[in-house]
Amino acid sequence: MSTPIQPGECYLQDIDALAQAQAVDLAQGLGSEEVSRRTHTHGPNELAAGKTRSPWQLLLDQFKDFMVLVLLGAAVISGLVGELTDTLVILLIVVLNAVIGFVQAWRADKALAALRQLAAAHATVLRNGQVQVVPASVLVPGDIVLLEAGNQIPADLRLIEIAQLQVDESALTGESVTVAKQTATLQREGTNALGDRTNMAFKGTTATHGRGRGLVVATGMRTELGKVATLLDSGERSTPLQLRLAAFGKKLALAVLAICAILFITGLLRGENPALIALTAISLAVAAIPEALPAVVTILLALGARRMVGVNALVRRLPSVETLGSVTTICSDKTGTLTQNRMHAELVLALGQRWVPGDPLPSPVHTEALRAAALCNDAARHGSDQDSATAGNAWQGDPTETALVLAAHAGGVEKAALDAASPRVQEQPFDSERKRMTTFHKEGDGFVAYTKGAPESMLPRCTRQWTPDGPQPLDTEAVLQTAQTLAAQGLRVLALARRSHTLLPDTNALEAVENELELLGLIALIDPPRTEAQAAVRDCITAGIIPVMITGDHPATARAIAHRLGIVDSTEAPVLTGADLTSMNDAALQAQVGRVRVYARVDPAQKIRIVEALQAQGHFVAMTGDGVNDAPALKRADIGIAMGKGGTDVAREASSLVLLDDNFATIVAAVKEGRRIYDNIRKFVRYTMTDNSGEIITICMAPLLGLPMPLLPIHILWVNLVTDGLPGLALATEPAERNIMRRPPRPPTESMFAGGMWQHILGIGLLLGALCLGVQAWAIDTGHDNWQTMVFTVLILGQMAHIMGIRSETEPLWRLGLRTNLPLLGAVVLTFVLQMATIYVPALNPIFKTQPLSALELGVCLAAASMMYVAVELEKLWRNRPSRRVV
Repeated sequence: MSTPIQPGECYLQDIDALAQAQAVDLAQGLGSEEVSRRTHTHGPNELAAGKTRSPWQLLLDQFKDFMVLVLLGAAVISGLVGELTDTLVILLIVVLNAVIGFVQAWRADKALAALRQLAAAHATVLRNGQVQVVPASVLVPGDIVLLEAGNQIPADLRLIEIAQLQVDESALTGESVTVAKQTATLQREGTNALGDRTNMAFKGTTATHGRGRGLVVATGMRTELGKVATLLDSGERSTPLQLRLAAFGKKLALAVLAICAILFITGLLRGENPALIALTAISLAVAAIPEALPAVVTILLALGARRMVGVNALVRRLPSVETLGSVTTICSDKTGTLTQNRMHAELVLALGQRWVPGDPLPSPVHTEALRAAALCNDAARHGSDQDSATAGNAWQGDPTETALVLAAHAGGVEKAALDAASPRVQEQPFDSERKRMTTFHKEGDGFVAYTKGAPESMLPRCTRQWTPDGPQPLDTEAVLQTAQTLAAQGLRVLALARRSHTLLPDTNALEAVENELELLGLIALIDPPRTEAQAAVRDCITAGIIPVMITGDHPATARAIAHRLGIVDSTEAPVLTGADLTSMNDAALQAQVGRVRVYARVDPAQKIRIVEALQAQGHFVAMTGDGVNDAPALKRADIGIAMGKGGTDVAREASSLVLLDDNFATIVAAVKEGRRIYDNIRKFVRYTMTDNSGEIITICMAPLLGLPMPLLPIHILWVNLVTDGLPGLALATEPAERNIMRRPPRPPTESMFAGGMWQHILGIGLLLGALCLGVQAWAIDTGHDNWQTMVFTVLILGQMAHIMGIRSETEPLWRLGLRTNLPLLGAVVLTFVLQMATIYVPALNPIFKTQPLSALELGVCLAAASMMYVAVELEKLWRNRPSRRVV
């Protein structure tokens, strides 16, 4: 049996020692019997499905919320008092919310399933000395796997042999450039990040160039991809809305029960009919519980989700729409999110002169450098559209080589024409140890060799600077210093050189001919920021939201991109690396997250640590990303935002929101919509709780003032039906307040009733109760027998006046205009018509226990109700005066 090997340490071990520890002959592979034994020991090479919840468990979980239990109680009470319509409506609301929650939970469980699909279907292995194609799921530690370009890596491999092998690891590590692999044993220093372990190939990544052979050192959940799957199985935090509504529901239920108990006891002490007072107390309980709140919230979120699709944001979890309004920090992956995920030539430097693609070429040396970039290049055109020659998607190959071809085209140098005029006759492919590539081309009666590679590898082999007038002296140290300066700015720098040959060199002596080269120049490349990302970052900062970059890329590159985007305002801004995070405990990290805006070379577990550290400091965190490496942090964040076009299925399934256009700027529009939705939820709570408090005050205070019971149970239930229904739902369509994106995010711990709301509920509720009781006392004193109908009417019309006044917390209705929310205007008019029908339609009088009002009586009701609007506008004016502005 094999000796246990720690997969994470294999890159530090010699391949022969690993083979001996795994008891495998590298030339023969494992035998069939040994494979069977190891399969029994290690299990299949698959990602575990994790704990799955049955559909019934998912459904029952939706009924555990306290507010849902309160609503079920309200449904039972409604049934007991004979209001079956209310019972059916409440039950419908509860079932609707349960179905929505069930679907959301079911979708969340699909994230791990999507991750499992990343596993390669088949693998080519060496067993019993024979090359075989087997299902990837049957691989075991010790297997020898053969790789070719296009293959998906089926397990974590320690590479044994390579031939120009390059691997795209962007989905797992966040590294935007394909990684050139090697086989040499690495040292522990400088290899903390997965992207630095260049003698390893990881499950779920893809070979893009060359070929190789590797020893399987980890399978299934022990692979780096499996570790991501383990992180994905962590729990999710409740959204701000869920937390606020849960707290609101508990407090409301206790308050309603206490008030109803006081009302019942007071009625008994006054000698009221026990049956009538019990029915009144129960009716008041039903009316006081805003059972329309979950429906309004659900509909409001659904409408917001629909609006967000229009700006290319797809909502996967409805509560996340509102969560955006609470976000204080956006942690964004760099590659593909803030950047374009494609390399771009930033400049060419030759003879001390800079050329930027798109500008006229300053010298023939720049033209020759671009010839070298195009000819010493394996990128290939696909398609026949000549007009698309300068389009990034018109070329296939390594992203760096594609960028070089596009730079050449920008300078008027076309690769197709060059390949025809100067055909390649020989080459020395790129090698990760040499860090160079050389191609030989026919030129007149002789040959020319073009070489490109890392400056530190190329410059020692250059003796002169090429010019069309003959070679010139070369200051190697100065050029190397320039290359290092460019690299410190986050640019990837390549050196280009040439050498003329009379005869084609011997194939066995190619290493020798990469000497005495004539330098053409340097070319600097970068994965450029998305064109709209800078404005989006600026808008986030204006809205009080802190943008943070978290990437698997190099620190210099991360800092440079962050500076270009405006995330940091200095090229010397601090950057924390994965190695730094490894050496820091949670307390130290929490002390740093408040000032650090850039994190580089981090792994998936460290991304979660950063998110959790921010959350521990009181932040609500949005995490954007597109790769497998982002999925655990997307799930752990308060809201995960995945890329829809360039992102992986794993990231999308773990997210709450998907950007269909992969546009960081879309987040700004989504944040605005989230803030609008939360504002409107607060307006509904303000409206319904103020009016409910007015009802409670009216009913409870009348006996204490010696007045008869002002309302009957049918009146209470009718008020509940017509005021909390359509008007409340129409309030959800209220447009966003002015300057909504110029105010800071809501503190995550802020109460639903912050910003003067509870004072409004009590003050305006007292006013509504006082108006109702005042009209009742006046009508009784002046001999109007219709006093109960008048109280009933004032209560409803006063609520309609109230809802029109609270459409904005800062602007008066006359400035907003009636036509800016036509659904609400229609709902108010309809409620008025329905109330008039209960008064003036004879057939409805016996049902609602009402009597027609005279013109004087109706005028008194209208005047009393209008006082609600006047009071709201005066309160608004007082609260928003310059010396005391409440947001």
